[in-house]
Amino acid sequence: MADTGVVETLLRRIEKVDDGVDSLEAASSLGVDHQVIVGAVKSLQALGDVISAELRSSKHWELTDEGKEIAEQGSHEARVFSSIPLEGLSQSELMKLSFGKIGFSKAMSSKWIRVDKAHEGGPRIFRTVDSVEDQVREKLLLVQKNSGSQLEEKDKNELKKRKLLSEVTVKSYWMSKGNSFSTTITKQETELTPEMIANGSWKEKKFKPYNFEALGVAPDCGHLHPLMKVRTQFRQIFLEMGFTEMPTNNFIESSFWNFDSLFQPQQHPARDQHDTFFLSDPALAHDFPQDYLERVKKVHSEGGYGSQGYKYDWKIEEAQKNILRTHTTAVSARMLYKLAQQEKFTPVKYFSIDRVFRNETLDATHLAEFHQIEGVVADYGLTLGDLMGILHQFYTKLGITKLRFKPAYNPYTEPSMELFSYHEGLKKWVEVGNSGVFRPEMLLPMGLPEGVSVIAWGLSLERPTMIKYGINNIRELVGHKVNLQMVYDSPICRLES
Repeated sequence: MADTGVVETLLRRIEKVDDGVDSLEAASSLGVDHQVIVGAVKSLQALGDVISAELRSSKHWELTDEGKEIAEQGSHEARVFSSIPLEGLSQSELMKLSFGKIGFSKAMSSKWIRVDKAHEGGPRIFRTVDSVEDQVREKLLLVQKNSGSQLEEKDKNELKKRKLLSEVTVKSYWMSKGNSFSTTITKQETELTPEMIANGSWKEKKFKPYNFEALGVAPDCGHLHPLMKVRTQFRQIFLEMGFTEMPTNNFIESSFWNFDSLFQPQQHPARDQHDTFFLSDPALAHDFPQDYLERVKKVHSEGGYGSQGYKYDWKIEEAQKNILRTHTTAVSARMLYKLAQQEKFTPVKYFSIDRVFRNETLDATHLAEFHQIEGVVADYGLTLGDLMGILHQFYTKLGITKLRFKPAYNPYTEPSMELFSYHEGLKKWVEVGNSGVFRPEMLLPMGLPEGVSVIAWGLSLERPTMIKYGINNIRELVGHKVNLQMVYDSPICRLES
């Protein structure tokens, strides 16, 4: 509540006039700051229809600090003229004065002074007129006396250009009597208490109306991490494109499904300990579809399905080793094998978003644990053109339009492509995905019909999130270096469609 004395004084002023009272004039006559009157107006508005307050805006000119100094002491050019004696003044001495540089330029433009560059003691300044009229000061004094309307617009603009004047917008209230006007203030109750109900006093009380538009106190709640926000958007995009989500609840996977079923040879560097996390307990897996395992073994060691294979001694012991899955393509392999067991093939579109694990060195763009997003499409006659078309559609929905394709090698896709997007923060092209057409050596042993092609692509969740949120270091997004305030403040990520 504003100061009661100010409120009552304001009400008495409004009572004495018929049309109304301006808040600026009221503040001036009462000798108080205008904000005090504004506070009183808001307090009266909260009481109901006691007063009517119309917000008005007006513009006027005010002197800047430099303008006030000139109004008091004179313009720079007039002070320069006054500083020059009849015998003249050296230019170097004049420039030592605080107003010398600006005043010299203006006085020269007005032809009040001249410079004798040939003087034996160096450049010397002399007066060219006997007296001057300081029009700049006179104009500023008019504004200071609230007579600025006498000035022409060009004069005001010239003074504004010299930063001696500024145009100020002033907001004030025009106050008049309301329908419930009274000079007596009755405090409105904010609560209906049991005592009021019991003794009946509530009948005589005035209650403050409820503000149903008030937002109230923000409740304490959790906050979604940027990764989760972007993950939700990715999932929505896949569903909009007609994809079905694959189950990804196997963080632990056998080397068979993670590597061998994908036609990745057992001596491949990715299967070494410096790239993969191996489990010690349980160290081995034992449950495999035996007929499918035999076909995989044969295509690796002897060839088949139009391929000569890798021609090495394939070992079941290597295939049995349990690992933390290095990619969600292991899930895709399981789903494609399940699809192949159907009596009649049906085209499918699958996707998955979940964590994968690799024994990598941590840096600004790599983690040992990260999320992989994977899309798989299986149908007759799919080509690399279909893959590139889907990728363009997919990444455009993410708001990523700066894309580059680069030929690559994957053991289980041919042809293969890496995808790069330009990162504005890092100012370089960053790999955002890998893609390709699954090889027949992977698909035919599963039992899929000849002529069925499977196109697939994978990308990390972290790097697109970094691009969308302008984060340059992945360790600021995941891990112990994460700034929790960033999680609280980060907006909902809306990927442009």
